[in-house]
Amino acid sequence: MAEKQKIKRVEYTKEMNKAGYTILIPSMAPIHFAMLRYIFRSSGYRLEVLENQGPEVVQEGLKYVHNDTCYPALLVIGQMLDALHSGKYDLQKTALMITQTGGGCRASNYIFLLRKALKKAGLGHIPVISLNLSGLEKNSGFTFTLSMLRKLVACVIYGDAMMHLYNQVRPYECARGTAKLTVDRWTQRICKQFDAGKGVSIGQMRENLGGIAADFAAIPVKKRPRVKVGVVGEIYVKYASLGNNNLEAFLQSQGCEYMVPGILGFALFKVDNRLEDIKLYGGNPAKYAVCKVLMKYLTDMEKELIGAIGKYPQFVPPSSYAHTKNLVKGVIGYGSKMGEGWLLTAEMMELAELGYGNIVCTQPFGCLPNHINGKGMIRRIKELYPKSNIVPIDYDPSATRVNQENRIKLMLAVAREELGLEAGEQALEGEPVAAGL
Repeated sequence: MAEKQKIKRVEYTKEMNKAGYTILIPSMAPIHFAMLRYIFRSSGYRLEVLENQGPEVVQEGLKYVHNDTCYPALLVIGQMLDALHSGKYDLQKTALMITQTGGGCRASNYIFLLRKALKKAGLGHIPVISLNLSGLEKNSGFTFTLSMLRKLVACVIYGDAMMHLYNQVRPYECARGTAKLTVDRWTQRICKQFDAGKGVSIGQMRENLGGIAADFAAIPVKKRPRVKVGVVGEIYVKYASLGNNNLEAFLQSQGCEYMVPGILGFALFKVDNRLEDIKLYGGNPAKYAVCKVLMKYLTDMEKELIGAIGKYPQFVPPSSYAHTKNLVKGVIGYGSKMGEGWLLTAEMMELAELGYGNIVCTQPFGCLPNHINGKGMIRRIKELYPKSNIVPIDYDPSATRVNQENRIKLMLAVAREELGLEAGEQALEGEPVAAGL
């Protein structure tokens, strides 16, 4: 407690924002974060998403964060400290931003660990902004407005749609890179709409989602047998290439089609948990009303997303949150909600149901909620889905990439045998490259 009191919080002020401070945030989901960066920039904040990777990031994290601490915290803090030490930024005009949920997961304390690391590195003057919707911390120089919130929700919907469609088209595209060009084109178009105050209403989102799905459906493809893989796990390790040792690139190299559940499901899970908490334990009626409105808003957006993708029979749309939640009824209790909680079990069941039963369960070593709801539920899931083929992979500074990939290869070997594919069959080489790459 005494140590915590010594670390003084440096507020991000209006003067700092007017002075043009650069705000650095860790990378996670690339499609979503490309739009997120634009939302903040168009709202008057000079935001930059960090892309620095490599072993030096891990070593930087190990310098300032105890190795028993949650691996994502070590990576996020390491990435930020590595960026600050790179010489690329003016350290007198730089701020950091990190999310803070306020829940029981250790992620709520990342912000304190980051400030502790900054102090240890002699950079205690750098302000750290808490991005939260719970009023945990406030900064006079940063205000999360309703307009930003609506754009952020739209960003999640559009990002999930493009991620789902890209992952289903890329393995089969006739001209390599066409799906990526489609993502880039729609990202630019949506950001321009955000700048004009458009693209956030249900009608506008319905039109955009329909256009996105139509453009992906129009991409020439050559269907051939592929191992279908699902990816689940702790939210950062699941999406961030830094956290999972470029798992998606590895699966691409193995000739797989993979599905990663969207961020929207996690957002619905978190809002739903707030509603359940207030029902069970009481709470502010105003907060309950706000959460209720937000839940309905997100559910309406989810219907548009599923409807747009489901219009085309060649695509597999994500399941609704309500259906995913119902899958685990009688399998695991809804009270298991730290971290990804029961949603992690539910997503594995959803993927098995959708035909992506070869599942990589990514988890930071020592993350108790993920070990219980992920690794701990594999046996029960296999009883319900006998053809499911699940491999849990621990990510930690001491875990080698070779060992992780070899374990995944064993899972893929079983999957290929089921499909009757040649051992080691990979993506076809020599495909024509789409113009613009």
